[in-house]
Amino acid sequence: MKPRHKRFALIAAGVAALGIAAYLVLGAFEKNLVFFFTPSQVAANEAPRERTFRIGGMVETGSVKRQPDGVSVQFKVTDTAKTMPVVYKGVLPDLFREGKGVVAQGRIGADGVFVASEVLAKHDENYMPPEAAEAVKRAQAKGIAAQTVKSLELPGVSR
Repeated sequence: MKPRHKRFALIAAGVAALGIAAYLVLGAFEKNLVFFFTPSQVAANEAPRERTFRIGGMVETGSVKRQPDGVSVQFKVTDTAKTMPVVYKGVLPDLFREGKGVVAQGRIGADGVFVASEVLAKHDENYMPPEAAEAVKRAQAKGIAAQTVKSLELPGVSR
């Protein structure tokens, strides 16, 4: 084999090895990628049913129900437009409270309830994840727009 052919074979092998390594790294990255969704997005079926994702918003006041086993808890997460029931088995963060921001990681169960494997609470009263804050603002804007349209509708006139 000529030196030129040997060099070409080595370069081809190097490119192939680099391609395989890139494929494996990107595959591992995709498996560990966790997206954030709001209850409104989950209700609109934008969230994956077969993958782990995060849901965030506010813990609905009056929705926290602790089970007799002392470890399981049920609560609802809301973005003021939609509400998503969540079940979690484990120790909740100290800052977990009704009416405060929360992010839960897990999957949607067969019954439509979000089964959390991890619950994160905000670290102070002024913090909310940027995605959750934006989602709450959008949901509030949609709610105000819907109320305005409803108040402007004339009696006896249908759309």
